[in-house]
Amino acid sequence: MTRVEPKRDDRIRQSIRLDKQLWDGIDRVRSERPGNISRNTWITEAVLEKLQRDVANAHPGRVADA
Repeated sequence: MTRVEPKRDDRIRQSIRLDKQLWDGIDRVRSERPGNISRNTWITEAVLEKLQRDVANAHPGRVADA
């Protein structure tokens, strides 16, 4: 019998405090996307986009580690 290794989760949890207007804006944009996207997924995508932009601006030709 093959032993199944448990899935390793290397993610780190972090709380975030945002103004209500910012949460409302995030929720408004999320609701306009097809499907049901979580706040966590939307914020993760936004952070990745910002990281990629900043790395590209600071180091043209380099790709951000994600």
